[in-house]
Amino acid sequence: MQKLGLTQSLQQKLSPQQIQFIKLLQIPTAELESRVEEELEENPALEEGKEEEPEEISDDYEETETQDDELDVEDYLRDDDFSGYKMQGDGDNEDKEMPIAMHSTLNERLMDQLGFLRLDDRQYVIGKQLIGSIESDGYIRRDVDSIINDLAFSQNIDTDVDEVEEILRKIQDFDPPGIAARDLQECLLLQLERRPDDQNVDVYVAKKILGECFDEFTKKHYSKIMKKLDIDDEDYVKDAIELIRKLNPKPGGSSAGLVRTQYLIPDFILSNDNGELELSLNSRNAPELRVSRSYSEMLQAYDKSDKSDKKLKDTVSFVKQKLDAAKWFIDAIKQRQHTLLNTMRAIVDFQYEYFLEGDESKLRPMILKDIANIINMDISTVSRVANSKSVQTDFGIFPLKYFFSEGIATDSGEDVSSREVKNELKMIIDEEDKKKPLSDDKLEKLLKAKGYNIARRTVAKYREQMNIPVARLRKEL
Repeated sequence: MQKLGLTQSLQQKLSPQQIQFIKLLQIPTAELESRVEEELEENPALEEGKEEEPEEISDDYEETETQDDELDVEDYLRDDDFSGYKMQGDGDNEDKEMPIAMHSTLNERLMDQLGFLRLDDRQYVIGKQLIGSIESDGYIRRDVDSIINDLAFSQNIDTDVDEVEEILRKIQDFDPPGIAARDLQECLLLQLERRPDDQNVDVYVAKKILGECFDEFTKKHYSKIMKKLDIDDEDYVKDAIELIRKLNPKPGGSSAGLVRTQYLIPDFILSNDNGELELSLNSRNAPELRVSRSYSEMLQAYDKSDKSDKKLKDTVSFVKQKLDAAKWFIDAIKQRQHTLLNTMRAIVDFQYEYFLEGDESKLRPMILKDIANIINMDISTVSRVANSKSVQTDFGIFPLKYFFSEGIATDSGEDVSSREVKNELKMIIDEEDKKKPLSDDKLEKLLKAKGYNIARRTVAKYREQMNIPVARLRKEL
């Protein structure tokens, strides 16, 4: 007899506003300006403040404390007087210290090439939407159906898969080669398609490998590739794979030549003033924004009018929605600043001895949980800040994740940083025989022989963090 049971589970779902704040928190300063411009274009109830030079958000590390406010949607919805805000500081100095690279971005280069195609207005808008969907590494990961929906809602263009893919193929012919691919296989094939294979055996075999044996290629099953393609000469496969390895897996990255230039804008500035550390948040994190007065007055006027008019009621609903969205965005920007400063201040406090002189030997083992406990926030929040932000110090610019590492005990009982262990692990792998790469078990034994008490699963974790593949995939012919 089958028994029936009733189980109850509790799930926490993020609201759309929480999701938007998370996205806003994790973007670096260099991308914040674009995000703000996007919001200004989409929401007429949001306006820029006075036309003034942006000022640096200063915070004396030793003396100033920032409130650890939680973003409260209800608070901003009840706030009728929201005229914007501005953090004080010295903007001129910040501009001198933070040079900006002025070269064209990947998006601009692609839009220039789009302009050379003989497209009608409708096709041009579709092409622009596709280019806007290209991520920083050069891929389009948004599926075509979603892009079609975007065009319908935002551009009032009714299109289909065939039309979108036809224009996508044109964009995939742009430079850099491999741009606008949907996955790695397509990216590599797009690059090979620009090379004639009628007189080049390597190109021909490489195309066959990527087109028909991609799974075997990723797993380095060379014997299976030779059998599947009916190739007897091992050199043909070896030369073709060497050709594939020279292709660019990230056409949107810096290795692609004429691609996106990284803006040299750290998120934080930390200076040592006679032994006193001073922390400031880059001024570009504090755009001057305000709610449109005309929209607020419009809502007040509608509020006093005839409520029975359906058309008027819909207008009131639209205006209120835009006002609420504007207030939320301003509050979210402010909360972003508080969260960034709180997190960075805790990191500086934890690694204080290091930040005084920049001596790497003084870096303490520190994990995300350490900082999360200090600022009383989730580990995920600290992770989003640490993985996408950087700080300018008197001895260089560093990503925040550089300061995080785990403590590893040596035979002598000394607590050393996982960074030291990773360096040792990389040296061992660099010196291994590539025809017989070392397994994680052997790596573990070699590290223990050097005095590092580390488990095999930790070896695997560190290897993966350094983007080093497993032994089988490190094997070379």
